[in-house]
Amino acid sequence: MSIKRTPLYDRHIQAGARMTEYAGWQMPIMYTSLTDEHHAVRNKAGLFDVSHMGEIFIQGPQAEEYINRIFSNDVADIQDGAIIYGFLLYPDGGVVDDLLVYKVSDDYFIFVVNAANTDKDYEWMMKYAGEYDVIVDNNSDAIGQVAIQGPMAEKILQALVPIDLTGIKPFHFVDDIPLANTRALISRTGYTGEDGFEIYTPAEDIQKVWDALIEEGGENLQPAGLGCRDTLRFEASMPLYGNEIGEEVSPLKAGLGYFISKTRDNYIGAQAVKEMRNQGIEQHLIGLEIIGKGIARTGYPVYDEDENEIGVITTGYMSPTLGKAIANARVSLSERSPGQKVSIGVRNKRIPAMIVDRNYLKNK
Repeated sequence: MSIKRTPLYDRHIQAGARMTEYAGWQMPIMYTSLTDEHHAVRNKAGLFDVSHMGEIFIQGPQAEEYINRIFSNDVADIQDGAIIYGFLLYPDGGVVDDLLVYKVSDDYFIFVVNAANTDKDYEWMMKYAGEYDVIVDNNSDAIGQVAIQGPMAEKILQALVPIDLTGIKPFHFVDDIPLANTRALISRTGYTGEDGFEIYTPAEDIQKVWDALIEEGGENLQPAGLGCRDTLRFEASMPLYGNEIGEEVSPLKAGLGYFISKTRDNYIGAQAVKEMRNQGIEQHLIGLEIIGKGIARTGYPVYDEDENEIGVITTGYMSPTLGKAIANARVSLSERSPGQKVSIGVRNKRIPAMIVDRNYLKNK
C-alpha cells in the first residue's frame, strides 16, 4: 500500500520537518524539537496538520437512531452545533475506535475518527447502515484539517475570522465561516490540555488556512509535529487508541466509563459493558511518577512490592511541562493510593515508581 501525503506535505518539507510514516501517512514528527514545540503549545500556540484524521458523514431521517445503535454515548442528549466524545464498541466491549461526533442537525452528523482506524470504522459502520434510512459517506480524502492549540490560539485565529470566537463554547462548532478565501467549519475541542480550535476546509484549500495562520501568528505560533502531540495529550490525560484503549481493552479499564451511556442498552457492546460494571473491573489505569533513573516506555511490565507482575505501561515520557518522568499504567491492584510504591521492569532491572494522580496538569 502506498503511503499517503496530506495536502500540507509541501509546507512541512519547506519548514524543514522531520517526516515519518504514521497510520499510512507521511507526517511531520517534529520541526525543531519535540520539547520546543511542546512548550510552544503550553505557553503560546502550536499549529498541527491533522488532515490525516478521518471524517465520515451520516445523513438521513434515521441518522440519530442509527448512531445510537453503534455509538456508546447518546447523541439525543446534545443540541445542533455540539460535539460529543465516545466509542464504537465490539460486542465484547472492546473498542473499534474512539471518536468525536459533530451534530449538525437531527439528520446530519459528522464522525471524526482516528487516521489509523478510518477504513476499519467505515466498514464497521456500513455493517449496520443497511438497517436504517441513512447514507454513510467516508469523505476523509476530500477534507483538510488543522488544529491551532495554546493560550494564544484564540487571539491568532480571531484576527482571521469575522465571528466572535468566544461564542464557540468547548465541544461546540460553527460552520461555513469565511477564512483565508475559503469557507471553514471551526470547532473547539482540543487534544492537548490547552484551549484551541480545529479548522476543516476542502482539502485543496487547507494550505491557504495554514499560510494565513502562520503569517498572523508570527513568533507566537510554532508548527508542531506528532511527537509533541503525544506528549501533550499524555500530560492532559487524553487516551490514545492502541495504548490506553484498544480492541481488547474496554474504556472501563481506562477510567472512561462516563463516555458510555448508562441509560441506554441498545448500543453494540451494551450487554458486555453491563456485565463488566456489575462484576467490577479487574484492571485500572493509574498514573505513575518514576522515582529512579529512567523512563517507562509503552509495554514495560509493572510489579507490586512483592515482585508480582500486576500490569503494563501504556504511555510513558519525560514530561516537558513537569520536568520529571511519568507514565500511565494499566494494572490489577485493589488498592491504588497516591504514594503507593511499585516498580517497572526495564530490561533486567527494576525502576522504582509511585502512584500519583493522573491529572498531571491539575495546576493549569
